[in-house]
Amino acid sequence: CAVKAAHVLSEIAKNEEMKKPCIEADLVLTLIPLLESTDQEMLLHAGRAIGRICYDNRDLQEELVKVGVIPSLVRILTDYAESEPLVHVALLALYNLADLDSAKEALSMTKVAEQLVKQLRRAESHERLEIVFEVLQALAENDALKVQLMEAGVPEVLSEILLRLQGSSQAEDACIVRATSDLIVSLLLGGKKGNITGQVHKESTSRISLIVFLTSLTCLALPLSSDGNCLRMVQLGVIHQLLDLLEKHVQSGDTSVQQAALSALQSLAIPVVSKVQMLEEGVAERIEALLRSESPPVQFKLLGTLRMLADGQADAAEILGHDPMLLNRLVQWCSASDHSGICGEANRLLASILHHNRSQEVVKAIQAAQGVKHLVSMTTSEHAAMQNEALNALAIASAIDLETLEESFKESQLVQSLHKLLQDDNTSPEVKYNSMGLLCRLLNSGDLRREIEEDKIKDTLERLCSHSNANVVKEAITTLKVLRGET
Repeated sequence: CAVKAAHVLSEIAKNEEMKKPCIEADLVLTLIPLLESTDQEMLLHAGRAIGRICYDNRDLQEELVKVGVIPSLVRILTDYAESEPLVHVALLALYNLADLDSAKEALSMTKVAEQLVKQLRRAESHERLEIVFEVLQALAENDALKVQLMEAGVPEVLSEILLRLQGSSQAEDACIVRATSDLIVSLLLGGKKGNITGQVHKESTSRISLIVFLTSLTCLALPLSSDGNCLRMVQLGVIHQLLDLLEKHVQSGDTSVQQAALSALQSLAIPVVSKVQMLEEGVAERIEALLRSESPPVQFKLLGTLRMLADGQADAAEILGHDPMLLNRLVQWCSASDHSGICGEANRLLASILHHNRSQEVVKAIQAAQGVKHLVSMTTSEHAAMQNEALNALAIASAIDLETLEESFKESQLVQSLHKLLQDDNTSPEVKYNSMGLLCRLLNSGDLRREIEEDKIKDTLERLCSHSNANVVKEAITTLKVLRGET
């Protein structure tokens, strides 16, 4: 009679007034062992009865977790994944318990993530999707569970759902898109919902699904997850999908999608191993199609993406440095006084190409595009990081081909700029150090050596020999020796 008794209890517990008598009769503790049954009908009625009695009763829910109900629920999801009624009961129970810290801790010891992914893939109704989303939202607040959900492939499945619903005009689908986008942001950004979710109400399902999909890829590549996520997505061919999207939306002029796609590419390019494969995939050449964009936000993202690709990669620097169209566009942007962010990024990319390149042809190409004067100006930037990037790039370029750069250095008064940096007490020690490193390179040119001597930089170097920073002192001594011809 146990199955019938459990059925009766599940019906009685529907009535709000009957919950208290059930609790007082200790029926919950009596029902819990029945969740270990192999009789599906027993599991169904016992699960419903427990869920209804404990609904909205935190103390009882805590008790359920304490006596071990979580492993039983996950077992039901695992063993009876094809049974719609049992899966529904188990998901409802998890939904009611998932807000409890004790439940999250217990769930982190199980393989619930794999089962939820399985149910996401199987879900055919909006109702089923919504309840799985609710459970995932709660679990995503726990760091250990978040890692498990990501490793189980939840973001990828969510992205598949978004792409499947792309273009749908049905109200129910729009709700799913909204819930999916919220979940992606919560899962990948620790529950912080950005502007992307607020736009769902204002934009079409098609555009927002694309944008959120791209945002999810961007988040997957952030430090929250491992470099393995980036490489896995690159190997799955995500790069070419992003590039196809970019080219399509460059033609349509949709800047929001362009920015989102570039953000995803930029994040995917962070690990060194991904840079190599992305270069082999021809990413650098393909995204240069965006050079004709007149949208400042897109231009800014494009520059950041290219700089991330070039970072530490001589091959990328050579590809970019051999492209006259790119170099000419960069030089234009270096003068974009109306957009300081674009101007700064353009200068930094130019410096990065010189810094990571090992080719005399690239040095000549940047000189021909009249980019050197912008890098000299960059040495006097208000940002020490940019000053150091420019100084290091010019030092490397000078070591490669000083003769090509000599005339530009004289016209842009590089020697005088370096002297001012060395004289200024507000200049950071690292900038002073790198300025002297560049000076040592310039001393290999007869004309520039004369400028250095005429500007009386020797006196400034002698004063720096008593600087408070040991590295500055050491470099000042070295530079003086080079200047005197002692080394």
